[in-house]
Amino acid sequence: MIENVRNDNRWFATVPPDDCKHLLLCFPYSGCGASMYRLWPDRIGDTAVVPLQLPGREKRMGEAHFGTYENLAAQMTAELGPVLDREFSVFGHCGAALAAFEFARQMALGGTRSPTTCFVSSQVAPDDGPYGRFLGMSEDELRGVVVNLLGLVKPTKRLVDFFVGILVDDLAANKAYRPDPSATDSFEIRSLGWSADVEIPHDLMAGWARWGRCTSLVLEGDHQAFVKAPGHLLDALRAAVEADTRAR
Repeated sequence: MIENVRNDNRWFATVPPDDCKHLLLCFPYSGCGASMYRLWPDRIGDTAVVPLQLPGREKRMGEAHFGTYENLAAQMTAELGPVLDREFSVFGHCGAALAAFEFARQMALGGTRSPTTCFVSSQVAPDDGPYGRFLGMSEDELRGVVVNLLGLVKPTKRLVDFFVGILVDDLAANKAYRPDPSATDSFEIRSLGWSADVEIPHDLMAGWARWGRCTSLVLEGDHQAFVKAPGHLLDALRAAVEADTRAR
C-alpha cells in the first residue's frame, strides 16, 4: 500500500525504504519546510526518518496554507491514514510539536492506525499555551527571525516577505490551537526538553502529563540543537520507539 505514497508524494519529502519497519514522521516547525531536516540521517536503526512537506512551502509552495492544526491533521489523516502500512511515530519541535500531537490524536480517533509515539520537543502542553516570544512579534521583527532561521545569505525583500507570510500563518495556528482537553492512552507522549533552551524552558513542559501516558526527558543543548540531529537525540528516539513498540 505504500505505493500510493510513492505515486503522490505530497506529504513525504522522501520515500521510506521498504526494509524499515517503522516510520518517524517529522513535522517542520513554524516558517519552515521539510528541508530543515536535511542534516538528519535517512534512518535511525529500523526506523525511516520521513520529513513532512506541508502546504504552502517548498515543493508545495503553490498550495494554500492549512489554516489550523486541526485542518492540517484532518487533511493528513484523510490522505495518509489509508496508505500507512507500517507502525509510525511523529516528531515535532516547538510549534510543530502541537501539529504532530493533533495529527496523532486524529489518527488515534480515526480507528485506522494510531502512532506508537508522539515526540513533543521544546513545547508547552496545549492548555499551557500559547507560549513563546515569537508569538508576540510584529511582522517587521519577524523579518530578522526569518533571515536567521533559514540562513538566508542574500535575502531579497520578496523572498523574506514570502517566508514571513508563512511564519505569520504558522504562528496564528499556534495561537488558535485549543484542543478538547481529553487525554488519550492510544500512544505514548515523549516530552523532550533541552537543558539550555531559553525559548521554551524544559521546566514549563510538565503539563504534557495531563494529556496521556507521558515520559519526560531533558537533553543537553539549546533550542536549535535538534536541527543537527545530535547523537544523544537519535539515541533517545531509537530507545523510545523500541520500548513503545514492545509495549503495544
